[in-house]
Amino acid sequence: MSKRDELIAKYADDLKNKIGVRPDMDLLRKVTIGCGPSIYNRDSATVSGSDASELATVKNNFLIKKLGLKDGSALDSAIAKVMDQYGKSERSKYRAVVYYLLCKHFGKESVYG
Repeated sequence: MSKRDELIAKYADDLKNKIGVRPDMDLLRKVTIGCGPSIYNRDSATVSGSDASELATVKNNFLIKKLGLKDGSALDSAIAKVMDQYGKSERSKYRAVVYYLLCKHFGKESVYG
């Protein structure tokens, strides 16, 4: 099993056990691949739900640039919802899982073909 496959399995486990969502494994794989090499770096592989600049990066680089959404309060609300879903006490919020949940929230699965 490759390192990426191990990480995808870990992300799927988080979705199932921490969030209570049955993951679409094909979409999870595509979202993970879309994260690029950031998934292998301990710092960039996670999202801090309490860091405003980190959340702005998620909003600008993923929601606006990648998913093509218009800036607005709906984006901030969706990010807050995903952070709540993952759990405030959960320190390791994996970027790929956060992106997966946001993609599903906005119904933008088609971005990943």
